[in-house]
Amino acid sequence: MTQDPLIIRKTYLNRLRQYQNKDFIKVITGIRRCGKSSLMQLFIDELLQTGVPEENIIHFNFEVVQYEGISNYHLLYDTLMDRMPASGRAYIFLDEIQHVEAWEKAVNSIRVETDADIYITGSNAWLLSSEIATLLSGRYVEIPMLPLSFREYLDFGTFPAEWGNREKFDRYLQYGGFPGVSSLPQENEPVNGFLQGIYNTVIVKDVLSRHALHDVKMFDQLVKFLCQNTGNLVSPSNIAGFLSSQGKTESVKSATVSRYLDLLEKAYIVYPAHRYDIKGKELLKTLSKYYVVDTGIRNMLLGYSNTDLGYVIETVVFFELLRRGFQVFTGKYYAREVDFCAVKQDRKIYYQVTLTMMDEAVRERELNPLMAIKDNYEKVILSMDKTYVTDYEGIKYQNIIDFLLGEW
Repeated sequence: MTQDPLIIRKTYLNRLRQYQNKDFIKVITGIRRCGKSSLMQLFIDELLQTGVPEENIIHFNFEVVQYEGISNYHLLYDTLMDRMPASGRAYIFLDEIQHVEAWEKAVNSIRVETDADIYITGSNAWLLSSEIATLLSGRYVEIPMLPLSFREYLDFGTFPAEWGNREKFDRYLQYGGFPGVSSLPQENEPVNGFLQGIYNTVIVKDVLSRHALHDVKMFDQLVKFLCQNTGNLVSPSNIAGFLSSQGKTESVKSATVSRYLDLLEKAYIVYPAHRYDIKGKELLKTLSKYYVVDTGIRNMLLGYSNTDLGYVIETVVFFELLRRGFQVFTGKYYAREVDFCAVKQDRKIYYQVTLTMMDEAVRERELNPLMAIKDNYEKVILSMDKTYVTDYEGIKYQNIIDFLLGEW
């Protein structure tokens, strides 16, 4: 397996530093190959540079053969206790810990019984299932990780000298932000092969094998449907109806689609934006939007095309808002739809995302929902336009690249 480059992810490193030596288990979560192991190694290197003795650092990666024998919590506990340093605090790093049965019992005991600062990673949200969360209640902090932001992509990518940010952004949209992509020739074949490998591993290891399922075809059709319908409101019932109508599979039940969507979410390959009633201030149980975690994977599955570029940039904005710590919903205000309602503590921002506002019909379509909302929260339209116009009746206009590179 090709090793991802050790790209310094300042935002995530800073979060680890904030929690260093605090009595919380640090849980780094995210899709495979998004950089969790590299982040852990960077933090280990930083500890060594600041004088932590090597014998005080314990690092297991449960996806390598060396540690596959540690299959349950008894073995994990015994192995960790055997490796504890004679003096000083232990720094314990457990990579892809979901492979160890009932790992949380060992980790919690080590936390209680020893002087240890504990960091773990996992590629499946079952890592923090309700039972585990109950056992570790109040004793862990989750650090969700995503592929590279556009700002990170600029910091570590290699580009022709004559390229400006627009050309670099086009490549980011095309190939996505997985760290390993930056070390490959920037051509469709090698990048597609790399992304296909990630996708197949997630579907097979984190979905099918974990849950004793065999329907690869069904999951593939479901993910492609979500890719094709990025930005559209969908429900398990209309997804099931579409898949059944294709004649490529047996009749599909909406309950099955609901379960499969949940599994894909827990493998961090798709993320939902549930519908929020702005007027009623409540979440609606029907209809959501779904976004595939990386535009490169979306393009690999569907093929490269500029006909749906608006949905691709909507995906980028959605994940950027998640990176910035917002909960992201799709908004409903009476019969009008708002692309995103981003909420963080007492802050709320409404976003519309479009390729351009230059067409009068598009301008009216994007402005009307925001103008109808009469509260005092911030309202923003993001587009690829470069214009001197910065607002319209209190609604802010911003170029998407400027938004992605802006301070937050």
